[in-house]
Amino acid sequence: MDIQTMYKEKLTTAEEAVKVVQSGDWVDYGWCSAVPVALDHAMAARLPELTDVNFRSGILMWQPEIFTIDNPAEHMTWNSWHMSGIERKAIAQGFAFYNPIRYSELPRYYRDSATPPRVAMFQVAPMDKHGYFNFGPNASHMAAVCERAEVIIVEVNKNMPRCLGGFEEAVHISQVSKIVEGDNPAMAEMGGGGAATAVDEAVAKYIVDEIPDGACLQLGIGGMPNAVGSLIAQSDLKDLGVHTEMYVDAFVDISNAGKITGMRKSIDKGRQVYAFGAGTKKLYDFLDENPECMSAPVNYTNDIRQIAAIDNFMSINNAVDIDLFGQVNAESAGTKHISGAGGQLDFVLGAYLSNGGKSFICMSSTFTSKDGTVNSRIRPTLANGSIVTDTRANVHYFVTEHGIVNLKGLSSWQKAEAIISVAHPDFRDELIAEAEKMKIWKPSNKR
Repeated sequence: MDIQTMYKEKLTTAEEAVKVVQSGDWVDYGWCSAVPVALDHAMAARLPELTDVNFRSGILMWQPEIFTIDNPAEHMTWNSWHMSGIERKAIAQGFAFYNPIRYSELPRYYRDSATPPRVAMFQVAPMDKHGYFNFGPNASHMAAVCERAEVIIVEVNKNMPRCLGGFEEAVHISQVSKIVEGDNPAMAEMGGGGAATAVDEAVAKYIVDEIPDGACLQLGIGGMPNAVGSLIAQSDLKDLGVHTEMYVDAFVDISNAGKITGMRKSIDKGRQVYAFGAGTKKLYDFLDENPECMSAPVNYTNDIRQIAAIDNFMSINNAVDIDLFGQVNAESAGTKHISGAGGQLDFVLGAYLSNGGKSFICMSSTFTSKDGTVNSRIRPTLANGSIVTDTRANVHYFVTEHGIVNLKGLSSWQKAEAIISVAHPDFRDELIAEAEKMKIWKPSNKR
């Protein structure tokens, strides 16, 4: 059967497509900008008839309609691989939960899982002449999802960029059960956390000074990584490469400034490699049909062995807070969940294994609470319930607006001294006193 005939036979409405979902099903709902829209509206209409439907997804960029039904907890559970602000609110409503996992493990998890999705529904780019629906900027783990799902429903969006890769960036029509031609919404945009602050720029300068020509970059999301990107775009650096979990707007700016060639990469030479991308329209336009950019599954992009194989790998990520033992929390505020493990630890480990590689954990030294109180992000110990994203044995460079320190291999008293040296001056004496109580301070340490 030719692909056009197959397409016509599988084409249906969203309302008809979601009838396959039954009570007790596990349903994969795409990832990031691939979360369905027309199918979601139809699912919200059907969901009150069902109970115990388990949805899996992550990094929501808009509130799904299924979240807005009456008493969603009576009908569904939302299981997130990585929380966004929208999902954090759903936690408080009692129907959303985080699935702790290293992001790089997701494809294997799906392939080995005892509870694979019965139904998968997600947005895709229009079918190409060979019968493939491209996952857009969301290759991530989607091929593995499709391998295990009993029913695959694709929602075609003409605005979804076609992101080239090489493997696991698309699903063939022969695997697809149903096709829905959606409402073609514009791609959801995600900013970089606002304009860079003076603190962001100070942190960025410390990091950029450590980056050599020919380095390969991984940037996280947020003001500080974007400030690093902006500074790189204005720098004299050249022949940079990209191998990252998330493709963000900063990479487009660096590329347009002529700083990225990828020609010094030992693998995927000349290609900007990423697992998923989210940003503004300029990012989606840049990724669309761009052979320089390589959409790949996350078990490739975040594989420590792949990262380590690239010389001068530079990993740059944010965190919430750090304690004097060097434990980094990038996931929660105490027991209040914020995001997830993601790939931060993979890149921290992989960058250090790279010849000449460095990983940077950066944060502002303080934050201001709602009541106006200024608090230190450098704490004696992490708050009760805080998640250790990066253990004290693995952190390499730590950066605040007050300086940069290399923590690798330091004794506990050296580490405490180094971390306190980049704390806000108003909190240093207090932190020293706490370090003395915890027996990780020597009388000979600098005060």
